Amino acid sequence: MGHYHHTKEKKDPGVRKRLKVAFVLNFSFTIIEFIGGVYTNSMAIISDAIHDLGDTVAIGSALWLEKVATKKRDSKYTYGYKRFSTLGALLTSLILLVGSVIIIYEAIPRLIAPQPVLAMGMMWLAVLGIVFNGIAVLRLRGGNASLNNRAVMLHLMEDVFGWFAILIGSIIIKLTGWYWIDPILSLVVAAYILFNVFKNLRSILRVFLQSVPDNFDASKLESELLAINGVTEVHDIHTWTMDGNYHVLSLHLVVEHHSTIEQLIQIRSIANAKVKDFGIHHPTIALEFENEKCDICE
Repeated sequence: MGHYHHTKEKKDPGVRKRLKVAFVLNFSFTIIEFIGGVYTNSMAIISDAIHDLGDTVAIGSALWLEKVATKKRDSKYTYGYKRFSTLGALLTSLILLVGSVIIIYEAIPRLIAPQPVLAMGMMWLAVLGIVFNGIAVLRLRGGNASLNNRAVMLHLMEDVFGWFAILIGSIIIKLTGWYWIDPILSLVVAAYILFNVFKNLRSILRVFLQSVPDNFDASKLESELLAINGVTEVHDIHTWTMDGNYHVLSLHLVVEHHSTIEQLIQIRSIANAKVKDFGIHHPTIALEFENEKCDICE
């Protein structure tokens, strides 16, 4: 049985520090948003506060997972703790899903019967939103950023553009008195959140159901393995992913019955190298001889 020993990804010691700064900024401004949303009577501000609450949970999860990811596998979690990141993504998605439903429930009546909002207060909150999220983005840039770090940074960049939209909307409300723009903006935010939530939930479900990783070509891998001298058959291929990035594979290679120990070692070594080229981080390869019955195969 072959086992490829992968090298660990080097961690940037500044990643957790940058995430901490982003967490404090986002959490602080989320509180300001909820207070400001109630004060200005703006559903657009409240909807963005719920959005930022989801971001705060995401950053907090990423911060915690940067620490959890350093833990080695043990007798309880033999593949390590990588799937905890997917669990964190599920929690964030559920929070955003519930928040979006609340936004829609509150915004539709306001669209039918618009309510006055404090446009000037919305403008100042939008400016603060651009500043706070902009600083958080700048703090997360640079270094050997982890996937969590990059994902959070991109999300915060999207928030900056969202606050620009609210700023423009508040200016229009100030100049025209069109209060229906506020519920429209909140519904747009809710629609954007739901679009990303359902896309993320689909990816999360694929991980938990151990679906084959994206862009993995089993047929091509089988062809390359069959090209190894001494291999006569490949079967019982199973591939899944731990978190969307770390992929696991197991398969059986049938070799010629007269193969020597040295030839088996060479076959296993070549096969491991080929599997690694397909983005597999943890392969397990079982070797069988010709005419040997595979008891676990269908």
